[in-house]
Amino acid sequence: MKKQNRDQHETELTVNGNGVSRRAFMGYLSGALAAGTLLGPTGAWAQSGGKAGLLRVGANANPSSLDPATGGSGSDHVFLYPLYDTLVTWDFESLKAQPGLAQRWEFTDPTTLVLALKPGVRFHDGSALDAEAVKTNLDRNRGAEFSNIRADLASVESVAVTGEHEVTLTLKNPDTALPLILSDRAGMMVSPAALEKHGGRVDRDPVGAGFMRFGNWADGSEVTMSRFDDYHGKDRPALAGIEFKVITDSATRLRAVMSGQADLAYHLDGRQKPMVEKMPTLSGSISSTIYVYQLYMNMSRKPMDDVRVRQAINHAIDRDAFIRATMAGAGEPAYMNLPESHWAFDPETAGLYPHDPEKAKALLAEAGYPDGIELDLRGYNDQSSVQMQEVLLAQFAKAGIRGRFRTGTIADMSAAYFGQEKTGDMLLSAWTGRPDPSLSYSLMYTEDAYFNAGSVAPPEGFTEALLASRSSDDIEQRKAALARVQRLVMKNALVAPLAFRQSIVASNDKVSGYRNNLLGKPKFNGVSLKG
Repeated sequence: MKKQNRDQHETELTVNGNGVSRRAFMGYLSGALAAGTLLGPTGAWAQSGGKAGLLRVGANANPSSLDPATGGSGSDHVFLYPLYDTLVTWDFESLKAQPGLAQRWEFTDPTTLVLALKPGVRFHDGSALDAEAVKTNLDRNRGAEFSNIRADLASVESVAVTGEHEVTLTLKNPDTALPLILSDRAGMMVSPAALEKHGGRVDRDPVGAGFMRFGNWADGSEVTMSRFDDYHGKDRPALAGIEFKVITDSATRLRAVMSGQADLAYHLDGRQKPMVEKMPTLSGSISSTIYVYQLYMNMSRKPMDDVRVRQAINHAIDRDAFIRATMAGAGEPAYMNLPESHWAFDPETAGLYPHDPEKAKALLAEAGYPDGIELDLRGYNDQSSVQMQEVLLAQFAKAGIRGRFRTGTIADMSAAYFGQEKTGDMLLSAWTGRPDPSLSYSLMYTEDAYFNAGSVAPPEGFTEALLASRSSDDIEQRKAALARVQRLVMKNALVAPLAFRQSIVASNDKVSGYRNNLLGKPKFNGVSLKG
C-alpha cells in the first residue's frame, strides 16, 4: 500500500508523536480501554482546565451562510469551525494534515483513498456520524447544484461505504491534495437528518458534530453557540459557549476588547498593531498568514477580457506604498497567491509585475485604449476597505485607469459579484487561503469555480499543471508543478494580488490558550477563560 510522504501529509494516527499502523493502533486502543485511560467527553472536559464561561468575540463580518456547502465568503470559516468537525484537520503552524473525524487514511493505490472514521461520534441532534453520513455529505458537496464546493471534490469519481466506519473514495485521477481538501469546507460533516428536515441545506439551521452547537443568528449582529457536552475530541475549549458580535470596523472591534465588551477580537488592521503590542491590558497574537488582499477580475467583460488590460492593472499597483498607507507596514507585497515563506513560492513569478505606470499606459494603448479606461469597481464599506480603495484609485490614476467603487457588506457584495448577478469589472476583496495551495488555484481559476466570476476557461496548460501538482506526494515535484500554475496565472494576469496580511488578534487577560494559525482564521480549540 502506498503511504503518503510525511513531509506533506500525515496519514497515520499519531500517538506520542509517532505514526502507528492499524494493528498497532487497535492494540493501543484495547489497552487504553482496559486501563481506563481514555477519557469520555465528561472526563476530557473536567481535565481541560480553565473556566467554562462565555467567550465574547468581535467578528469582522456577518456570515454568508452557516452551511459549509453554500457559503461564499472566506470569513465564514471562523463561525463554521466550532460547529463542524472535519474529516481531516491541520497543524496550526505548518498546515500539515492531521487526523480528524478520519482517524486514519490511506491511498491503497493512486486513485483509491480509504478513510477510517472514529467510532461513536454523534451529531448535535444525536444521530450517528458514520460512513453513511460521510457518503451523504460528500455526495451532496460534489453533486448538488447549489454547492459552492463542487470544484473541491472534482477528482472524486464515486464514494462508497465499505464498512460501518470506513469510506472509500474512487478518484478520476491521482490527487494527493485530497486529504487537506477534506480539512476545509468539503470535509465539514452536516447531520443527514438535519439536511432531510431542512430540504437539503442548512444555511441558517446548522447541525454538525463540532465542540459547539448552534444557538441563534441575528443577521448582521451576532451568532451564538453553546457547548456540545457529547463532543468526541480531545482539544475542546473549556467554554460554556461563544458569542460572536459582528463589528465590521477594525478599530471598533479593538475598542470592544479594551472596554470589556468583548474578550477577543480578530482580523485587526496593521494600524492597530502598535496598540495591541503596547497596551498592558491586552494580549496580542501576531503572525504571518497566507491571507492575501487582491483584485478579482471578471474576464468575461470588456475591457477585462484583454490580457494587456489586466497586465496594465498589475503594473499600475505600487504594492509597497499600498502596505505602508493601508496596513501601517504590517504586510508583505503579493505578486502571486502565495507568500515568500510558503514552500511552493516561485521567485520567477514574483518578478513579473514591478510597479511601472508608464508600462501600464503603454499596455493600455496597445490594447486600444490610448486615453485610458473606465472601470466598474466593487468593494466593501468598512473603514479599512474604503481606505484601500482610495489608495488604489490614486495609483490607478497615474496609469490612466479610472473608476469608482460601489460598496456594501462583505456578504452582499461578494454574493453580487460571484453569484448569479456577476456585477462589476473588479472586486477588491481577499483570498483567505486554503491548507493546500492547489485547492486555492482550483477554486479561483478553473472554469466552473465559484470564485471565477466570469466563468472563463483557464489558459492552456493550466489544468495539466494543476493535475500534476496533485499527482505526486514528492515535495519537489509538487513545487515544480505549482510553479507552472503560478506563472500561467500571473503571466495571463488572472488576478491582481496586493498584499499578504498579518493575523493580528487582541484579547483580554481572561483568555487563555488561544493560538494563531497560518491560515489566519481563528480556531478556538483549547481556549479557556480564567476566573
